[in-house]
Amino acid sequence: MESKKALTKWLYWFLFAVAVIAVYKTLDNFKDIVNFVKGIIGVIMPFLIGIFIAYLLYIPCSKIERVLSKSKLGLLRKKARLISVILVYITAILIIVIAMNFIIPYLVSSVSDLASNATSYYNIAIETMKNVPEDSFLKNIDIEGIIEGLKGIKLEQYFNIEAITKYIKEVIGVVNGIFDVFVSIVVSIYILIERAQIINFIRKIAKVSVKESTYKTLSKYFYSSNEIFFKFLSSQIIDAIIVGILTSIAMSILGVKYAVLLGVMIGISNLIPYFGAIVGVGLSIIITIFTGGISKAIWLAIVVIILQQIDANIINPKIVGNSLEISPLVVIFAVTVGGAYFGVLGMFLAVPIFTVIKKYIVDYVDYKNKLRANQI
Repeated sequence: MESKKALTKWLYWFLFAVAVIAVYKTLDNFKDIVNFVKGIIGVIMPFLIGIFIAYLLYIPCSKIERVLSKSKLGLLRKKARLISVILVYITAILIIVIAMNFIIPYLVSSVSDLASNATSYYNIAIETMKNVPEDSFLKNIDIEGIIEGLKGIKLEQYFNIEAITKYIKEVIGVVNGIFDVFVSIVVSIYILIERAQIINFIRKIAKVSVKESTYKTLSKYFYSSNEIFFKFLSSQIIDAIIVGILTSIAMSILGVKYAVLLGVMIGISNLIPYFGAIVGVGLSIIITIFTGGISKAIWLAIVVIILQQIDANIINPKIVGNSLEISPLVVIFAVTVGGAYFGVLGMFLAVPIFTVIKKYIVDYVDYKNKLRANQI
């Protein structure tokens, strides 16, 4: 018995020493390990991007497939999945082509024009402020200081054809060359076409790897988490597009300069809950004060705020539904924390991540309460 205890104690300390050495060697060679991991990620990056593309396109593919599977034509029913994938990719390619040939050049031209005319807008704004009545609340705003600060931002060096091209190259730089782009697209197509087989294969591996109860728990949380992310990401993107289009049309009717640019900016900022809309609308009002005067900026503010209320109370709930079921206070906290640690991407993904965490916590608390109730 004593020898068994001694052996157990020796084994414990041996494993502890191995763990300490492993941690030390990991920290000692941390840069090499990071470089190794980066190398692996670089190799499999086309596959990761293909998975991400398939994830984004899954919802439109599944909806089109559902419609085609109910068709009276036998060919459409049999090839519903393949046809749905083809239609979605054709649509995506058309959208990219239209954006690259019409929308992006127009936005770049608008930003370049805004930057090149910044000085004249500055002079107009200063003259406007001088004519404001002394009892106006605008006199209390250090408008000159604000404008001077904005003047220091040289937009033309960030927003021109060369700069935009550089940004796009940096974004797609993780996909090295035409071959990797082709691989990413092919991977995404195969995932969408063979998604049922892939999911069944993963299920089989999971079933033989863990206990039945563990498998059921993991399966439950995987599907619920996936549903939350699906609904949030897709609905926010659709909502942002709708808001961008509506605000662009409304500002064009009002005769606001750079209406499409400001509409796109508000639409993109709308992706970030609460804070995004405030920032987007605020910047649009400031730019309109410089380019169209205070009265036009006030009309813009009124119209955009009305559109934001319509979106918040009618459009967004219809798209998103009540899938998140999360308090506005938690949303603000999540966006603040996500932005502080992970930037804009963190602000965007913070809400679904916190929603998933909240679901786990609530389920855990309910489970503990049931155990406690059964013990009484």
